[in-house]
Amino acid sequence: MTTATGSTTSTANGTLDKTADSSGALVASDGRTTIADVVVSKIAGIATREVQGVHDVGGGATRAIGALRERIPGARVNHSQGVSVEVGESQAAVDIDIVADYGVSIADLATGIRRNVIDAVERMTGLQVTEVNITVHDVYLFEEEDTHDDAAPARVR
Repeated sequence: MTTATGSTTSTANGTLDKTADSSGALVASDGRTTIADVVVSKIAGIATREVQGVHDVGGGATRAIGALRERIPGARVNHSQGVSVEVGESQAAVDIDIVADYGVSIADLATGIRRNVIDAVERMTGLQVTEVNITVHDVYLFEEEDTHDDAAPARVR
């Protein structure tokens, strides 16, 4: 005999099937754990930044706001910048916007990001990651940073 109570199923022999409900909560006989969307997006953002070849995470407007935020004294880095997630019953889907370093194979970079994000999210949350969609908004040229450092000599002393 099997009786269902909420999203937890008890069987006649006393075993308990652990499932997750629509809010991403992990349910067990001794309580429930709820994982907020922002937690999954932070994990995915940090895992994305760990991959070599990712210059930045986020689209143009998102990066501009992030740059302003970082200049505020005491402000912290927004690790979920450029990452959006959808958390279902026991699964999560992740969308990531990035800027790639010039010269990196974008296909290899996307594969590395997917592998790292899936491993991190599944290991830390127990949610199954069904998809990781990556949008490459720009390619960063290393010369862009150097041109800003070479200021013109002062005309007035």
